[in-house]
Amino acid sequence: MSKNTFGKTMPRALSHNLKIMGEQIMLARKRRHLSMQDIADRATVTRLTVSKVEHGDPTVSMGIYARVLFALNLEKDITLLAADDALGRQLQDAELLRSSESHEARFKGRVVKDEDKVK
Repeated sequence: MSKNTFGKTMPRALSHNLKIMGEQIMLARKRRHLSMQDIADRATVTRLTVSKVEHGDPTVSMGIYARVLFALNLEKDITLLAADDALGRQLQDAELLRSSESHEARFKGRVVKDEDKVK
């Protein structure tokens, strides 16, 4: 009986992005004039695993991608993942604006005494 895996079922956009990432890793390797075996040796993985990384295979662990990037001296690129969270910032700003508006509404028309002022 074969193992049932869902790792290869991906949304099209995600699959496309993994392929692009794999191509970028392959180009970085080729720019350095390194073979797949060179990277495999440095990342302590097989040549087949490096091939899977370069094809954007979704079943390869993130740790393996990190080791391949390290072998290419690109390990700092990992910190760029989710670094620019535009949607999260928009949601946070909207919440802060709502909070600010409700705060202003609560204190609208209230006379501020000297002891209430923040020094």
